[in-house]
Amino acid sequence: MDSKIRVLIVDDSFLMRKIISDIVSSDARFEVIAKAKDGKETLDKVFALKPDVITLDVNLPVLDGLEVLKEIMQKQPTRVIMLSAHTQKGASATILALELGAVDFISKPSGEISLDIRRLKNEIVSKIKMASEIDLDKFLSTLARPTTAKPAITQESVRFKKLVVIGASTGGPRAILKVMQDIPIDIAAAFLIVQHMPEGFTLSFAERISWQSKLKAKEAGQGDIISRSKVYVAPAGSHMVIKRLPEQEENLLVLELNRNAPVNFVRPSIDVTMESAAEVFGSDVIGVILTGMGKDGLEGAKKIKQKGGFIIAQDEETSVV
Repeated sequence: MDSKIRVLIVDDSFLMRKIISDIVSSDARFEVIAKAKDGKETLDKVFALKPDVITLDVNLPVLDGLEVLKEIMQKQPTRVIMLSAHTQKGASATILALELGAVDFISKPSGEISLDIRRLKNEIVSKIKMASEIDLDKFLSTLARPTTAKPAITQESVRFKKLVVIGASTGGPRAILKVMQDIPIDIAAAFLIVQHMPEGFTLSFAERISWQSKLKAKEAGQGDIISRSKVYVAPAGSHMVIKRLPEQEENLLVLELNRNAPVNFVRPSIDVTMESAAEVFGSDVIGVILTGMGKDGLEGAKKIKQKGGFIIAQDEETSVV
C-alpha cells in the first residue's frame, strides 16, 4: 500500500488500548484511525471507517470477539489479528477465530491486562505489516469447511505404510485443517504436525483437528506410540523426534520430546521432526510444507528427499505468506 496502513485497535481495557496504539503509531507505516472498547462500538467503527487491519481482543463486553469477527467476515471482510490471553480458554477461542477468518493472532504475555506487551512490539508491527499485504479474496477462499463428522471407531493398529510429517507457520492452522478434514479414517498412515505457535495453543489446535476431521488428533506426549490413522501435534516449546523401540519391538515407533536449543530460532522445529522421521522411516516418509515465513523445514525436506521420500509443498499463490 502506498498510503499508510489504517489500523483499528480493539480492547476492553483503556490501558491496553493506549499501549497497543502507542506501539502501532510508533511505526511510520501505520496510522491508528480509531480505538474501540466493546463489540458494538467495534462493528460501528469497522463499517464506518473501513480499516485495513484490525487488532481484535477475544474477550469483549456487549458482543464478544468471536461474534464480532463473524459479523465482520460476513458483512465486510477485513484483515483481523486476534489478541488473546495466554490461557486454555483464550487458546481455544483463538484457534476457532483462525477458522472463522482471522489472519493471525498475538498472545498477550501476562493475561488480559498485559502491561509487558511492549516487549512484543516487533511481533505486533511485523504481523500488522504482513496482514496488510494479504490478498483477502484469496485468503478467504482457504477457509475450512465446517463439518459435523465424528471419528469412526476402529481397532487401533501400530502398522502403517506411510508417515506424513506436516510443517507450517503463519497461516498454517487453517491450511492444516483444510487438508486434514478430507483424509479418510482408514488411511494406512500416521500424521505428525509441527505448527509454530506459542505454548498453550497446541492442545486446543489438536482438539480442533479432531473436531474438524475424521481422524483422532492429540497434542503429542512423551513416549506416545505412533499409531495408524492418528494425528500427533508437536507441543509448543518442545522438539518432537521419532525413535524406534529396541529390536524385540521393532514395529513400534515412539515420540520423544525435548527442549534442546531452538533450531531456525524456533522450538518445535519442523527440520528436527522431518530429519528424525527420515532417519527412522526412510523412503516411506511424506513431507508436507505449508504456508509460513522463514526456512524451517528446508533441511528436513532435503533429508526426506535424500532418503527416497516424497515432498509436497503449498504453492505461493495459495499461501498466506
